[in-house]
Amino acid sequence: MRMDAENAVGTVKFPAVDRERWLALAAKALAGMSFEEALVSHTDDGIRIEPLYERAAQFKPLTRKNPQAPWTIVQRVDDPDPARANAQALEDIAQGATGLSLVFEGAPNAFGYGLPGTAEALQAVLENVALNRTHIRIDVHPASRAMADWLVALLTKRRADPAKLRLSFGIDSAAIFAGTGRLRMSIEALQASMPQSLAHFFALGVPGVLLEADGRVFHNAGATEAQELGIVLAAAVSHLKLFEQARQALIYAAPHIGFSLSVDQDQFLSMAKIRALRRLWERAQQACSIPPSSAAIHAETSYRMMTAKDPETNILRTTLAGFAAAAGGADSVSILPHTITLGLPDQFARRIARNTQLILAGESHVDFVADPACGSGGIEALTTALCDAAWKEFQRIEAEGGILASLSEGHIQNRVLAAREARTQEYRDGKRALVGTTLYPAKQEAPVKTLEAERRPLPTDGAAFCQRLDAVRIDELLEAVG
Repeated sequence: MRMDAENAVGTVKFPAVDRERWLALAAKALAGMSFEEALVSHTDDGIRIEPLYERAAQFKPLTRKNPQAPWTIVQRVDDPDPARANAQALEDIAQGATGLSLVFEGAPNAFGYGLPGTAEALQAVLENVALNRTHIRIDVHPASRAMADWLVALLTKRRADPAKLRLSFGIDSAAIFAGTGRLRMSIEALQASMPQSLAHFFALGVPGVLLEADGRVFHNAGATEAQELGIVLAAAVSHLKLFEQARQALIYAAPHIGFSLSVDQDQFLSMAKIRALRRLWERAQQACSIPPSSAAIHAETSYRMMTAKDPETNILRTTLAGFAAAAGGADSVSILPHTITLGLPDQFARRIARNTQLILAGESHVDFVADPACGSGGIEALTTALCDAAWKEFQRIEAEGGILASLSEGHIQNRVLAAREARTQEYRDGKRALVGTTLYPAKQEAPVKTLEAERRPLPTDGAAFCQRLDAVRIDELLEAVG
């Protein structure tokens, strides 16, 4: 007697298994080991992660600004040689990238390289780039406002259609202050001058993100997930205040504020971090009596997780991080090339970084479901817990006078550095492992090719104004103590 598959599936009944039954089976398998020590873990913020969750009872999809469209595949452009950088950019676009992140020398996220900070360099790197089909990001730079003016002048010269442009100017005074210590004017003067600049941008009809709350500087210096979220929320609220001072209606200004976050190899935590930011930004807008607009989130893979030893393992780390960013709902994603720890990445390393995203999008179709984590007990619990912890950090920063005041007094830096030291100590004690460095180190390192370029450290003249937060990789911290 033959039974077709449909009927067979319809007749199979699995016995109901409740949580208590599962706990009994788990205890039997543990054979006397502690349930807490064996199966329960905690994040750097002390958030408890259970081994098993029931499906969330209440949940709301947290999607990209345009859930019908795929995320933007952004390639980093940071070669100090503008002509070579232009060739890289054109190749990236021809091979599938849909966005470019222009990283200039002196930016906290330049990691020793970056384009020259001149109008000529900006024009050279964008030569023959189809601006109406490419998302352009200006990474955080001490002269971001001037850079924005240069870009607007270039767009005007090339008669680009504003309606077809996708721009992000990446202006974030807090990230610049934290990452370089440099602020050419006092905090009070900055707050007084920015409204005029914003009014100028609005008059020009510049589309896209004007101000950005950038958490990468703080993450790469050692911040926890909740610290990074609380800091970017405080930065975004400070941007709202600047818009208000510029007499711009907040309902129209809020969509011009964007966010940048770091994502690392902890897939679920990175997904939850992006989703939490969407909830937090919605909550902040509601507190300001603004009808909530969806957050524009750019995600870049973590620099602090990258290693110089066995750099091929960085490909695995960035793949996990890139997947988490896409599945978590980032609007644009940039993957750091795996050799960035050893020098300026060459064509091969850039291609690997680009193809990682192309495979995630074109072959794995990660964007097919707008919010695949929606309703997942574990991810929803992490998202909620991160929101609660981040909101406390945000309130702490506001009580300290806001983000710039907190940075000038060193409060944020002290908390970030304390978190970094606690994490590093766990690696030293063997509670955490780093594949290729503390676990399974390669007996012999394979040669790695990079481009010839002079590494330029960040300037130190801002030390008198702010305790600078440097981007430090975990392998560097471990090497520092042997």
